[in-house]
Amino acid sequence: MMRRTGIFVVGIMTALLFSVFVIPAKAVQTNDDSHIHFVVSESPRMQFLKSGSINMVSCPEGLDLVMKKSTGTPACVRPHTATLLIDRGWALHVLPDYTNTDNNSELFEGSLGGLKVEAHDVNYFEDYVGYLAAPANQDQSYPGIIIIHEWWGLNDNIKQTAENLASHGYVVLAVDLYGKPAVTMADEARQLTASYDQQKGTANMIGAKKYLEENHGVEKIASIGWCFGGAQSLNLALNTDMDATVIYYGRLVTDKDQLSAINWPVLGIFAGLDQGIPVESVNEFEQALDELGIQNEIHIYPDVDHAFANPSGQRYAPEETRDAWQKTISFLASNLQ
Repeated sequence: MMRRTGIFVVGIMTALLFSVFVIPAKAVQTNDDSHIHFVVSESPRMQFLKSGSINMVSCPEGLDLVMKKSTGTPACVRPHTATLLIDRGWALHVLPDYTNTDNNSELFEGSLGGLKVEAHDVNYFEDYVGYLAAPANQDQSYPGIIIIHEWWGLNDNIKQTAENLASHGYVVLAVDLYGKPAVTMADEARQLTASYDQQKGTANMIGAKKYLEENHGVEKIASIGWCFGGAQSLNLALNTDMDATVIYYGRLVTDKDQLSAINWPVLGIFAGLDQGIPVESVNEFEQALDELGIQNEIHIYPDVDHAFANPSGQRYAPEETRDAWQKTISFLASNLQ
């Protein structure tokens, strides 16, 4: 078994190294049918070194672009290999750099609740500062929601989302798992996730839960996260009791022994074109939840890619995002209020 595993690992790493350093070539048919000319294009690494941006790297048709988690080195690999590398934590998605174009107003149009909201920064765990949004009327108690950011960090997009949720009658705490300013470049985000301490992050999120319980008297509480935050939302559920869990295209756990810690409803929002969290793993996750008797709603949007629900990202899919958001609002209301 050990030998077989070793061979598998060597094979994967060989594929990755080949993708990074070997210059890809493509065959081009000329007017002379008796000859095929090979046009040599630059390797992903050389493209990256010349442009200075991983988003300027292009891969031959049929290959996906990933970056090595520890160094940020780009590689062009087959989709199945990309899935394996990402699943094992060796590689990361390459997302378009974050744009500051504010499209949240379009997303939230018609989805705001009826309550006036007040929001401010708050020190909720050790020296970590999050963003708290809550209904202005504090004469009654409200359920709590912990919002977990994408790999970019706690930015304005997440803060606006917190305010939107608060308008529906929730005390919402958007956590900061990095303790550093949000970034906008993919390689900057890669560095933040590469240095992320999962044990510390779990304690951070549990601290956020305690803060809401002790300072705002919340009796029911949910978590929601996107991408990096989606995986953290699930991780929180595996480490403390919650009342609802929402995952937007986050890395999944499919082991039933681990998932058996959950005894509350789970909402999962996923993308059909996502190679990092492929449909096969989503189906396996759903099957495990079903077999454990865990109430769940799993939605896969077939024609969109990872991070489709970020209004400030280049993969933003407006119609699917609005539909997913309405499902999220309904799910939270039915399980918290």
